Amino acid sequence: MTGQSLTSFIEEVCGDSHLRVEDDLGGGFVRLRSAEAERRQAKHDIRSTEDIVIEMLRNARDAGARSIFVALSREGSVRKICMIDDGAGVPEAMRGAIFEPRVTSKLDTMHVDKWGVHGRGMALFSIAENAESAYVVASAAGMGASLAVVTDLGRLPEKTDQSSSPVFSYSETGELQVRGPRNINRITAEFAFEHRDAVSVYSGSPTDIAATLYEYANATVSANTRAFTADPEELPVVKRLCLAVDPAGFVELARGIGLEMSERSARRIMDGSIRGLESVAETIAFEQRGPSAKKNRSASSKALSVDPRGLKIEQSDMAAFSEKLQRAFSDLAEQYYLEPGVQPEVRVARDGIHVNFPLLKLL
Repeated sequence: MTGQSLTSFIEEVCGDSHLRVEDDLGGGFVRLRSAEAERRQAKHDIRSTEDIVIEMLRNARDAGARSIFVALSREGSVRKICMIDDGAGVPEAMRGAIFEPRVTSKLDTMHVDKWGVHGRGMALFSIAENAESAYVVASAAGMGASLAVVTDLGRLPEKTDQSSSPVFSYSETGELQVRGPRNINRITAEFAFEHRDAVSVYSGSPTDIAATLYEYANATVSANTRAFTADPEELPVVKRLCLAVDPAGFVELARGIGLEMSERSARRIMDGSIRGLESVAETIAFEQRGPSAKKNRSASSKALSVDPRGLKIEQSDMAAFSEKLQRAFSDLAEQYYLEPGVQPEVRVARDGIHVNFPLLKLL
């Protein structure tokens, strides 16, 4: 009798309890096998769609992402979440393994935040155990990632009210307060606010996210690179949409990173009728309460570029600074045959303000 036949025979006679139990201790007590204990823990860790969203956000953050794009859609009882980031990415050989228990890239690190411990190698496994499907759509080492999760709301519920946005306020003592149903909007907003110094989060429909990625890619990838890149996989996942030359091509590229949409929507994105989103942090609504509310709001609710010491540069000032840098660079670009329309990348870090221009020579 083969091993498979023996297993089938035992299951038929005894059920599957022998696969779940390591030792029968008597009196109704058993010691579970580690695999069964992990499976039960995974089922407990995820109780709702909102739990999946926060775990995916934390996973992207811990992969080193500085920009996270959350695409949400629903058809009847089927919810789809597609999360795209510019983090470390997933090597092709690991695409399936990352959804197995205890698999993690954080051997020497563990992140503890307001949502608990992260870095045990259980988050993606827990998601996969509770979802209808969970898989890597597109990724490569150093290229960021797109992960898709599909759930059945009949099995894994979510808050009934998914349209309401949370309201942030400060108490008279300066304590941050958040009101509103604990729906996806609130979970995403709380995460975005908590990590506003390091990560920009964008959330919307697949079409909204595609428009945002298209604008982002066109602003950060030179015309020269766009013209001479034949394979989308040569670019990071978050920048691939800039290679579209027509709506049909846009739809195909979007599908390749997990975003489904019509050609009509793609055409409207490409002609500028559908614009990109502001980051979630930029859209957070603050309600002023108490004497310190106005001060706290001005320091926290605007789109800021922040370093760990507390230097804050408002978005409008950063945009003006970037525009001046671009104008100054154009003279140098003309003299040395460089791409003149490159958008500077400006970042506030611990040791200073960093400015980077991709040096791509014109052919």
